[in-house]
Amino acid sequence: MVRAAVLNEVNGKHEVRDIVLRDLAPTDVRVRIAAAGICHSDLSLANGTLAQTFPAVLGHEGSGTVAAVGSGVSHLSAGDRVVFNWAPPCRTCWFCTHDEPWLCENSAAASRHPHATVDGIDLYPGIGTGVFAEETVVDAAALIPVPEDIPLEVAALLGCAVLTGVGAVENAGRLTAGETVLVLGLGGVGLSAVQGARLAGAGRIIAADLSREKEELALSCGATDFVVGGDALSKQVRSLTDGRGVDLAIECVGRSTTIRQAWSCSRRGGRTVIVGVGSKDDKVDLAALELFYFARSVIGCVYGSTDPDVDIPRLIDAWRDGSVDLDALVTDRTDLSGVDAAFDRMREGRGGRTLLIP
Repeated sequence: MVRAAVLNEVNGKHEVRDIVLRDLAPTDVRVRIAAAGICHSDLSLANGTLAQTFPAVLGHEGSGTVAAVGSGVSHLSAGDRVVFNWAPPCRTCWFCTHDEPWLCENSAAASRHPHATVDGIDLYPGIGTGVFAEETVVDAAALIPVPEDIPLEVAALLGCAVLTGVGAVENAGRLTAGETVLVLGLGGVGLSAVQGARLAGAGRIIAADLSREKEELALSCGATDFVVGGDALSKQVRSLTDGRGVDLAIECVGRSTTIRQAWSCSRRGGRTVIVGVGSKDDKVDLAALELFYFARSVIGCVYGSTDPDVDIPRLIDAWRDGSVDLDALVTDRTDLSGVDAAFDRMREGRGGRTLLIP
């Protein structure tokens, strides 16, 4: 048995429980968790914004050490250090064979099958991984080996926040050097997008959040300017961009109001990338005339439009040369009992990433 933070129902409270992980199938790997980042998508699963079968162990951004492998796993062995990939591509579906592995139609399969039991009841892994635990079991395809020189605590962030934020700028937003950027919403993903903009050579990086306390975090990650979000956001952004608006706006909140604000802050012909995960009932209102007149692009972005097998090693190289600062994203640490408190901080807009150390 291992300990895990178990959630029994939508909007419930996590309970630290003993769970029994499933026996290893041939392609399974059992991983001892070193660290797990607490992501807003976990909150979206917990509050019903995203579908989740309960009871569940949430958590999808993590790192750890391989404890055991199934009989069919040859590329990993006990003792290997790994980062989780919560959307492992099958490499055979239409999207995978057309160079869009982040849209793989089979990547979510693991979340629909129990990975453990609690008191004899099936337990389901949040987004297929279930890393809010001392250990978990996943398919080998969901693991990416990492070298010895990167600390496993901060390596956990590569599996979601950093991939998503940097990828939103580089891949979905296709930022070119010298362009102006707005990042709206400064959680772990938003702060990573700020770093991605710096990495890509943005000329001006405007960071926006409702919380003034995010200013220091944003500047430390590479923002050139910080503005407090709200009704006057577009006016503030235009005052910093010669009245035009930014070339690229990155929305990291997932609400119709902030999507609309990000759109309004981009220039004519600009791009708005939607990273935040919103509700299916929260509709975005855009007039037909303005779609024509402003000629802006609205771009959805799943997992930073990345291939983690390729992009995580590249980001580790960026961490080595100082281009990406993983430590700057972490503002809090907790244990298995602190998931709900971390969710409260998210709701209140406080801090960056919380790392869970089981």
